[in-house]
Amino acid sequence: MHIGIPAEIRGEETRVAATPETIKKYTAKGVHVVSVQTGAGARASIPDSEFEAAGAKIVADAATLYSQSDIVLKVRGPEAEELAMMRKDAVLIGLLAPSKSENIDILARHGITAFAMEKLPRITRAQNMDVLSSQANIAGYKAVLMAANVYQRFFPMLMTAAGTVKAARVLILGAGVAGLQAIATAKRLGAVVEAFDVRPAAKEQVESLGAKFIEVPLNEEEKANAETAGGYATEMSEDYKRRQSELVHERAVAADIVITTALIPGRPAPVLIKEETVRAMKPGSVIVDMAVEAGGNCVLSELDQTVVKHDVHLIGIANIPGLVAADSSTLYARNLMNFLNLIVDAESGQLRIDRDDEIVAGTLVCSDGNVVQAS
Repeated sequence: MHIGIPAEIRGEETRVAATPETIKKYTAKGVHVVSVQTGAGARASIPDSEFEAAGAKIVADAATLYSQSDIVLKVRGPEAEELAMMRKDAVLIGLLAPSKSENIDILARHGITAFAMEKLPRITRAQNMDVLSSQANIAGYKAVLMAANVYQRFFPMLMTAAGTVKAARVLILGAGVAGLQAIATAKRLGAVVEAFDVRPAAKEQVESLGAKFIEVPLNEEEKANAETAGGYATEMSEDYKRRQSELVHERAVAADIVITTALIPGRPAPVLIKEETVRAMKPGSVIVDMAVEAGGNCVLSELDQTVVKHDVHLIGIANIPGLVAADSSTLYARNLMNFLNLIVDAESGQLRIDRDDEIVAGTLVCSDGNVVQAS
């Protein structure tokens, strides 16, 4: 089986879908040939020489790589010019933005078999393939460091000869993987941290990290419907949103730094920070909107920009894991390798796409020219 690792062509994408570590494992038994496009790992601090030492063939141009590859591993879905070079019988694995149906329609029309890693079922057996969690973990860490870099005061409380400096107050909105890592990182830096999440089950996790959990009181129906079977937050009632808005406004105004991570899969990000809240925040406060690519949790965030509005710094960088490209690539490459083990026979190196496997069926988005509908 010939595996191809192209260079990502989107300007903001610094990650790569394989590393020397995973390439060694692909080629160890001699059943796979791996080609890496020249410069594919450059922005993740992986030179071609390291890929080559691990057993990969370095290919000078994308057209040659795509023409050879039975399986293509990518970070982002292919652009039109990349898809045109891809073989009709190829297998594509990556972050394919399946919530935008037009993306999958285009892949299906090309005739390739595609697996969207965003659709991986949230089950125990799939944890070592969970790209959303591995990348969100890195993003939560980096978001706090970005805020600290912009914030013009200390994070920890300091007692000095010149007097005491108060600790920064950090509010985390959304206690999923990214939010929990943001809590842990902010606590390590010495901040006073509190966090909000729609899901009551998040309280124990938040408090275990030393943060205060703030919550909107829920009735029994709201408790039952606060999260999906996969553990994601759900869309709540208008009455709940009103109560939530009041609580978020109150806590954001008291905070120095707000980091928002709230997302609902396949839907626009919920608006949690309104303009009147930003206007009421302390001068010099910082908001890191980690949901900016899905529309943003703050109405004033600007995609891939850091701006100042009402004396508040708003950071709207979409690809935060790409700012930690080396480690992001390492984890992402391992996730893909673990997934590939499900669909490729270890001894023969041949494809074995078992649609009865929950993980395989959950991630398969198109095959044989047809869009595969989720069951």
